[in-house]
Amino acid sequence: MAVTGLAAILLVIALLLVVVSAVQPIARKLELSETVLLAIVGIIIGSLADFALRTSYASALSGIAETLLDFPISSESFLLIFLPVLVFQGALAIDVRRLAHEAATVLLLAVVAVALSTALIGFALMPFAGMPLVVCLLLGSIVATTDPSAVAGIFRDIGASTRLTRLVEGEALLNDAAAISIFSILLPSVTLHRAIHPGEAVVSFVVSFAGALVVGVLFGRLTLAMMSAIGSSAAEITLSVALPYVVYIISDEFLGVSGVVATAAAGLTLSVYGPSTVRPQTWLFLNQLWQQLVFWAGSLVFVLASMLVPHLLVGMTRWDWVLILIASVAGLTARAAVVFGMLPLLAWSRLSPPVPTPFKVTMVWGGLRGAITLALALAVTENEHVATPIAHFIGIIATGFVLITLLVNGTTLRSLVLFLKLDQLSSIDEAMRHQVLGIGLGNVRERAEELGGELGFSADATRPVLEQIERRSEEEQAANVFDQALSDTQRVNLALITIASQERSLLLDLFRMQGLSRRVMETLLRSSEAAIDGARLEGRLGYVRALRRRLSPSFRFNLAQWVHNHMRWDRPLMLCMAERFEMLMVAHFISISLTRFMRERLEPTLGSRIGEIVAEVLSRQRKLLDEALETLRLHYHGYAEALENRIFRQIALRLEGEEYDTLLSESLISDELNRELLKELERRRHRLNKRLSFDLRSGIEDRIKNAAVFKGLPGAELHDLATTTSLRFVAPQEMLCRKGQKMRYVYFISAGLVEAHVAGVDELYGAGDLLGAQEALHRWRCVGNVRAVQFGHFMAIKASRFRRLVDDYPVVMQNIETILRKREAGERPTSLLPKQKIAAMDEDGLAARALLAPGTDVLALMPPDERDEGTTPSDK
Repeated sequence: MAVTGLAAILLVIALLLVVVSAVQPIARKLELSETVLLAIVGIIIGSLADFALRTSYASALSGIAETLLDFPISSESFLLIFLPVLVFQGALAIDVRRLAHEAATVLLLAVVAVALSTALIGFALMPFAGMPLVVCLLLGSIVATTDPSAVAGIFRDIGASTRLTRLVEGEALLNDAAAISIFSILLPSVTLHRAIHPGEAVVSFVVSFAGALVVGVLFGRLTLAMMSAIGSSAAEITLSVALPYVVYIISDEFLGVSGVVATAAAGLTLSVYGPSTVRPQTWLFLNQLWQQLVFWAGSLVFVLASMLVPHLLVGMTRWDWVLILIASVAGLTARAAVVFGMLPLLAWSRLSPPVPTPFKVTMVWGGLRGAITLALALAVTENEHVATPIAHFIGIIATGFVLITLLVNGTTLRSLVLFLKLDQLSSIDEAMRHQVLGIGLGNVRERAEELGGELGFSADATRPVLEQIERRSEEEQAANVFDQALSDTQRVNLALITIASQERSLLLDLFRMQGLSRRVMETLLRSSEAAIDGARLEGRLGYVRALRRRLSPSFRFNLAQWVHNHMRWDRPLMLCMAERFEMLMVAHFISISLTRFMRERLEPTLGSRIGEIVAEVLSRQRKLLDEALETLRLHYHGYAEALENRIFRQIALRLEGEEYDTLLSESLISDELNRELLKELERRRHRLNKRLSFDLRSGIEDRIKNAAVFKGLPGAELHDLATTTSLRFVAPQEMLCRKGQKMRYVYFISAGLVEAHVAGVDELYGAGDLLGAQEALHRWRCVGNVRAVQFGHFMAIKASRFRRLVDDYPVVMQNIETILRKREAGERPTSLLPKQKIAAMDEDGLAARALLAPGTDVLALMPPDERDEGTTPSDK
């Protein structure tokens, strides 16, 4: 009895999945690309199905064979079902920040190379094909899109350069969109016999791309906001599965922009902000799920598309093979022209890092075509408005083109990569390998020997193993050229990259604790990733710049402060201050862990001298964090204590949960008891999710009462002044007033340090000082630049309000004159921190200058007798 209908379709899909699962290990054993082998298997299946229908010996399989050959999936279904999945996962898996440095290269390969390939293939075929130019150009657009799956799979299998893989995968994100956009412009011209206007086509192409980018980012951010609000792992993952289809269909069907580009933009948005929005366990499972989905989708689309090859090649002639060769040579020539002709121009103009010649050769030869090309060819053959000769021409040439790239380029690409030695480690990585293994194997031997003794292994059993480990360690140490291979600068840069990467890992681990602000974790994660990129591209200067951006007030914080000062609305600034408090505290805890990591792990590998330099950078960072935290603790001590208590309780709850997991793994508690304990733990953890209240104006009236400048004012006036005074929180190097600028506020320094540069002289002002009083009273303009040296907490009084205060209460002017006389006599105000002498205030500013001033050499700022000791003046 023949199997037909829905049962036949489901059986075919199930059998194809069985075939796909068997292809993977076979391809690995044959050292052949999975994609190439899947294409071969698909062609064989299609041929066997055709044979089964033509013979009477396999009548029982006729239903399945008919389903295989006439599978109820059209070209539109191919693109609609599989393309969003493939594009979205490709974007999700890409390191966006590293890809951003290759943006010019990727856009050149994805857009310019596709357009040039379309044109060159079309013009090369026109004299020989006997077809109109527009038909030849349509064929060129169909075969212009490359398939990265085979290429990237080969690169990963043999350990090729990550940059090479990144370029290929980045190109694939957008070249499908470019080819489909050109295809969509040319197809109506063939079916409706409508003339193409190049200007309109270019504008349509650009608008489609730009609009799709905006749509994709908006949908990505909306999905992230929904994930953050829902807080359920299952719901968050479900949203990620729905996102590519929603954005693809809405963009294509309703908004008239490129669905492929919009889907890629949504995936890139999730890739950038997902780790800081979604819990690490959920993010890990989400990525694993998408890897599985793309494995199914990519494998099925290749097999199903390849099964159509025998059908598409029906009626093929010898002349068709000539046309296929012409198209293949033209496509290879166009790709080589872009790679070898235009990439050097990008490097020369510094729009993109230089691409080595072996990379270029591999990128040209690795331009494989795949399932998208077959789907587009199928779309032409299925279109009833396309003439039969045109459909026959496009179906055969496109299919033959795909077969040549898969069976020729695909099978030889691995050998080419090995021949060009792109699978080998760089000299720096090779030196690091010997250094790490030389040290690591020694530690392994000691631990193995100790464990063998504890477990009672005989000396005869352990001696050969230990001797082998020791021999490997000696070989690695003998081959170690680490000191010669890396300069001190390279080792410092490597250490800073490692430190920033370790910080990111610690943050992701810390993010597992419920109750920490997602926005805070997102800020810290973005900062650590920026530090990785900065250290990789600009060394220590880039790393320091990333730290400066982290500690500087954000646009959101400055906007909230403006609203607070001008509109008297405190809530936005209260929320920003609460987040800033938490961010500084978490960063402080992380900096302590990084210092320990540097001493225990990095210094033995990179050397004590490099360890001292990196320790100096970390100590400056930690000192600056301490200054920022102490500024807030000084005025919001109760909130600081409550926040510390909350974070420590979260840590304790996490440790308690890990202890229960250990007890369960050791069978010391039952599953039922473990579930009960975890429920109780979750209830206590849920109670910590409530946001702590932050009172922005806490203690402001007391600080005004205790200020010497306001001594003698009546209580009612002090209360009114406290309610009308706004607050300003400043960061090091923040400009308070520029020379010649109108002084709009008088600042009472509650905490911090300010430097005024007037007539070539630097004057320092600290806690208890009043800034801008004379300028406000006499309506003078600022006579010099005034900037913050430390993190500070100021009370800002409007100049008009201050003039009215002095007019109503002359005692304020008397207090100001008294303070000025004390300053002239050498009496200085108190500094930022309690029990700290004013002599140390200038030295406290050293950390801010050293860390925040671009291009500053940390060691050069230190006295000569302290540079070698690695201590700051204030440490002494």
